[in-house]
Amino acid sequence: MDVGTAKLTVAEREGVPHHQLDVLEVTEEASVAAYQRHARADLDDVHARGRVPLLVGGSGLYVRAALDRLEIPPTDSGVRRALEERVAAEGLPVLVAELAAVDPAAAAAIDPGNARRVVRALEVIALTGRPFSATMPVREHLRPTVVLGLRVDRDELDRRIGRRTRRMFDAGLLEETRELLDRGLRQGRTAARAVGYAQAVRVLDGGMTVAEAVADTALRTRRLVRRQESWFGADPRVRWLDALAPDLLGRAVALVEEAAAASTP
Repeated sequence: MDVGTAKLTVAEREGVPHHQLDVLEVTEEASVAAYQRHARADLDDVHARGRVPLLVGGSGLYVRAALDRLEIPPTDSGVRRALEERVAAEGLPVLVAELAAVDPAAAAAIDPGNARRVVRALEVIALTGRPFSATMPVREHLRPTVVLGLRVDRDELDRRIGRRTRRMFDAGLLEETRELLDRGLRQGRTAARAVGYAQAVRVLDGGMTVAEAVADTALRTRRLVRRQESWFGADPRVRWLDALAPDLLGRAVALVEEAAAASTP
């Protein structure tokens, strides 16, 4: 999944070791628990070599799973499947209301349109007998950490999303998706739902034009960005920087050095 994820090429990595790339087949399901385990092992390895790891990403939950004290509750495919069937049969609002009744804190924290998260919350409650909110992340880093966030003007950000989406399709997203379908993309619970790939599949199936796919991918990406802004914006530990500032790198390095000096005995 190179084109649709804007994955850095080997040349673009400039010899710097990159971790957690190309670790799953498209048929495998991505899980926070597995990512937490493997990402923390990578972080420990980088520290053991006397280096400073950089965790770069977009998904707030996965970032916090790597950095914060976060308990990963159990999972059960049968329970999850039954809940997903209820979503299909009864509608997501019914399960959202059910979650609000048994765990108001979780219901308030979860996007009511995110079926996967609603199902996961009810799954955990069914398996543990505890509120899902009891397992939600605590804003406490496992080790000294500097969190830097980049801000861009909303209009400019939307323009960039539009340009990037068009470049993805021009760069061969449909061709890449066709190859991934041959490798079992439709069977992948995570990969098949990824923004961009889901739209490319619909184009290849004849259910959407390329222009419609570009527009829908850009729209869903903007929505994803809004959720990321809400997630990270609520975290007081994030130090925000202007992504377009000419001295961005200098400001970022200064914040890291400042934090390192403060944590040195």
